Amino acid sequence: MSTRRDFLKTSSAAAGALALTPPLTAAGRALPATTTAVIMDAVVKDLLMDALNAAKLAGASYADARIGRYAQNFVFTREKQIINVVDTDSIGIGVRALVDGTWGFAASRDLTRDGVAAAAREAAAIAKANRVARDRAVVLAPAPAHPDASWKSAFEVDPWTIPVEQKAELLIAANIEGLKAPNVKYVFSGMFFRRMERNYANTDGSVIAQIVVQSAVQQQFTAVSADFSDFQTRGNTLPPVGRGYEWVLAQDLVSNSRKWGEEASEKLKAKPVDVGRYDLVLHPSHLWLTIHESIAHPTELDRIMGYEANYAGTSFVSPPEKYLGQFKYGPEFMNIQGDRSQPGALATIGYDDDGVQPDEFLIIKNGIVNDFQTTREQAPWLADWYRKNGQPVRSHGCSYADNWSSVQFQRMPNVSLLPGTRDLGYQDLIAATDRGIAITGDGSFSIDQQRYNAQFGGQLFHEIRGGKIVGMLKDVAYQMRTPDFWNAMDMIGGKKGYEVWGSFFDGKGQPGQVNAVSHGSVPARFKQINVINTGRKA
Repeated sequence: MSTRRDFLKTSSAAAGALALTPPLTAAGRALPATTTAVIMDAVVKDLLMDALNAAKLAGASYADARIGRYAQNFVFTREKQIINVVDTDSIGIGVRALVDGTWGFAASRDLTRDGVAAAAREAAAIAKANRVARDRAVVLAPAPAHPDASWKSAFEVDPWTIPVEQKAELLIAANIEGLKAPNVKYVFSGMFFRRMERNYANTDGSVIAQIVVQSAVQQQFTAVSADFSDFQTRGNTLPPVGRGYEWVLAQDLVSNSRKWGEEASEKLKAKPVDVGRYDLVLHPSHLWLTIHESIAHPTELDRIMGYEANYAGTSFVSPPEKYLGQFKYGPEFMNIQGDRSQPGALATIGYDDDGVQPDEFLIIKNGIVNDFQTTREQAPWLADWYRKNGQPVRSHGCSYADNWSSVQFQRMPNVSLLPGTRDLGYQDLIAATDRGIAITGDGSFSIDQQRYNAQFGGQLFHEIRGGKIVGMLKDVAYQMRTPDFWNAMDMIGGKKGYEVWGSFFDGKGQPGQVNAVSHGSVPARFKQINVINTGRKA
């Protein structure tokens, strides 16, 4: 009879949500396709129960356990060659224990009954040791139990069923096509894939199995002038998504690479921008990053309360009681939604790492601060506000850990600018603008530690005169103060202009963790924003 550890090593993918497939091959050969049914393996469930029982016996009033397998596959190319292939694959258990209102956490690769029990006892012991430094007792918001739940992200083709040679061939073919554009001398491209097989249980009675697949393609085209006096790049051409390899194929990389290369070449002839104030028409491929930095990060409740500070700062939206229901973040037609439900978005999930089924909530409602991103621990901090507005004190489902070995904490959901009542697109906003700059794609940025003062660049800049594009600009960046900028928004697009972009690698915490998050947006116009020339020399 095999031990539990032996079973985990030898079981097939059809056995359950943990996939339990053989290790990835060094050459990245195809692995068995994922079963469409997400079913937690009985052995995995038993191990989770063993961990919870051990935590309770060690004194925990509440505990949860996560057994997960986390795999990543990266393929990098440049021009006509492969420059790197990276595969990571990790499996183990993380146990969190709440003892006397204080958290403890421990993790282990030892997936045996003794191994998971030892991790649970260590988590409880750490909680007891942490009691001396506790500033307030942890109180968890109520959450219904989900005793037999499952969920699978919106992917059709598991990237791990595609040979690395096939991925590299597609990237190199795209590179070659991009090199056909005038002046393009260098092309970098890469594919990024993440697969998370997440099994969760808590002492409230939840038992949840989930499979998440995320995909991204990164390209950069570099054009060099004939006299070598200038070079320009075009990158960030596609959004990362919570989908599979079918999405990569749908992007038609080879055909589009010629176009993106030509855009890099066109930037060589672009006119340097004159400094001054302009009306800015921002495409969703650009505006997602401004939303991310100036709205999504400052409305994370741990930043607001000062529990997150060392990694990218706190928030100017503090304390909560002075902003909720009072602070005018933007115009009345501005509505910012938090959710983990948009199909194909990167933060989309069935159940978070507290076992909570996330909901949709308005962070900004009719221009006014209305709510914040919360976990089960954080929601009670806003109890007075929720009761005042007749809302339940419940988590919005924003708990996340990037690995079985990482402790879960509050991470960003999808945070999106919702469409306006008029169904306008990007070109409609340009046509309505007399003098301005249209910006497509995200570029460099800088923002202060309270998310208040910032500067943003982009990928493509076009001058608008009399409602028409009259030429390309370069060296463009705009400066902003967060509330001034969003209150300068006077026009937004409708459903036809809505697109979802985002970040595949977003960091937070110490030790640092990485998550992926999407931001849906419509195009929007901002009046009289200060624009600088980044290429001008003193």
